[in-house]
Amino acid sequence: MIHETVITTASSDGHPHVAPMGVRFEHGLAILAPFKPSKTLDNILETQAAVINFTTDVRIFAGCVTGAQRDWPTRAASRVGSVRLQQSLAHTELLLDHMTDDPQRPVLHMRCVHSEMHAPFGGFNRAQAAVVEGAILVSRLFMLPADKVDREMAYLQIAIDKTAGPDELAAWQWITAAVERFRATGTASESGKSSAPASSHAGTT
Repeated sequence: MIHETVITTASSDGHPHVAPMGVRFEHGLAILAPFKPSKTLDNILETQAAVINFTTDVRIFAGCVTGAQRDWPTRAASRVGSVRLQQSLAHTELLLDHMTDDPQRPVLHMRCVHSEMHAPFGGFNRAQAAVVEGAILVSRLFMLPADKVDREMAYLQIAIDKTAGPDELAAWQWITAAVERFRATGTASESGKSSAPASSHAGTT
């Protein structure tokens, strides 16, 4: 099972980095598999640490993927040399156990050393799930046919129309703008750089 989360890391000089990434758990270890090049990978190799953040603020997924907003408030982690999202519902702090190297996609096997709960989970929301799926679509625009993207976006729009709140509407606007921008310019990111992924399955983080 892959969990769509937000991974926070920090460089050796303390500069934070926020990246959506899929995480799976095997034999008591958290498994991260970022594609190279990856700031997340670089930071973990520098500091040996990372934090998994569990959040329903899907603006973070959409903002990072589209480049609409990459900087999100963080605070120091409790027990590792890294940072966590300030507004996460919960977080788990990780230390690198070992790495299986690969020219394209190293696999980081990380020990969970500390977890905290910060706020209750308010229940499932279809619009939040739609934004996450839309962010994954944006990260794969370069490899998907336009008609498939249109069909999936149209289906996800139903959940947005029925259940979105202000945060989900803002995130969805970033996603739809990114699709339009990709078709006009060949890049989905506002910065003009390639998109960061919403999942560990595609792109770089």
